[in-house]
Amino acid sequence: MRAVRITAFGAPPEVVDLPDPTPPVGGVVVRVEATGLCASDRFAWAGHDGDVTLPHVPGHELVGHVVATGAGVTRFRAGDRVTTPFVCGCGACPDCRAGRAQVCPHQQQPGFTHDGSFAELVALHHADHNLVPVPDDADAAGAALLGCRVATAHRALVGRGGLTSGERVLVLGAGGVGLAAVLIASALGAEAVVADPSPAARARAVELGAVAAVDTADGPVAVHGAVGDGGARLAVEAAGRADALDLGVRSLRRQGTLVQVGLLAREPVVPVPLMIAHELTVTGSHGMAAADYPELMALVADGRLDPGRLVTRRTGLDALAGALAAAPEPGGILVGLPRDPAADRSALPVQPVPG
Repeated sequence: MRAVRITAFGAPPEVVDLPDPTPPVGGVVVRVEATGLCASDRFAWAGHDGDVTLPHVPGHELVGHVVATGAGVTRFRAGDRVTTPFVCGCGACPDCRAGRAQVCPHQQQPGFTHDGSFAELVALHHADHNLVPVPDDADAAGAALLGCRVATAHRALVGRGGLTSGERVLVLGAGGVGLAAVLIASALGAEAVVADPSPAARARAVELGAVAAVDTADGPVAVHGAVGDGGARLAVEAAGRADALDLGVRSLRRQGTLVQVGLLAREPVVPVPLMIAHELTVTGSHGMAAADYPELMALVADGRLDPGRLVTRRTGLDALAGALAAAPEPGGILVGLPRDPAADRSALPVQPVPG
């Protein structure tokens, strides 16, 4: 198979031919239709993720068809179209049994703990517990984003933030997760106010439905004015920047909540005295378990949420490798298509591996 491979942190990746993966026990091999380039892929490429060992194939946001199944897989078979949350739980620990696979202590993550989806084929673990069926008529590029940024935004807003219809949420950062949060807020009957330093990213957020977009340089006063009601009851930090985290905390109303999603390269300084005085909550959110996908997939199925609206560019593996090492385009979301997007899906070779 062809794949994007990192051989040195921070160095240009290369596109190489590698042996096809084989399905692990309880796992599958998926032929990748589309894979998203996410901020955390760049985070890992730069050497900021301790789970990544070199050489390495990145990529964790994908959709494709199962082509081979390992021993013990019962819920999926060759030909099934699937995605997966980027956190693959073991399915057996107390957290997984309680539906909290996103914090499984034995979790595996394609593109981090093992080779990922910047390739024609990818192996996925504990398939019965982690794969999510995807309708055959769903756009591949949009469906790939369900594996990370869309699911991550949904859980941050709903599962951790308790977003309700009619509410106004502050979204810090108009990257992949932040823009997905804008779409999801609209789908749920809520409104999003976005704060980002980039005019292009702010314009993209408004295009996708944000009711206001504020320059982070304008500070908490401007954010309070855009959000109203004395500040945000809920904010989501999706930029992975210490200044955005600080702005988010300072933009909350009393007893407000900030959900931290963005990865930071260094430990930030948090305004603790303000947190105490205003009884603020700062909580983390780490993806979403497969068990929580039905609510998200229902939004897609009934047309309220179209992840394909997030995609600004579609490309092959060679351009995907170059984009990994390049500065991200503000407001842009790139999806790689390892195969010819015009190819007939029914022609995919599917060879189940005997159990």
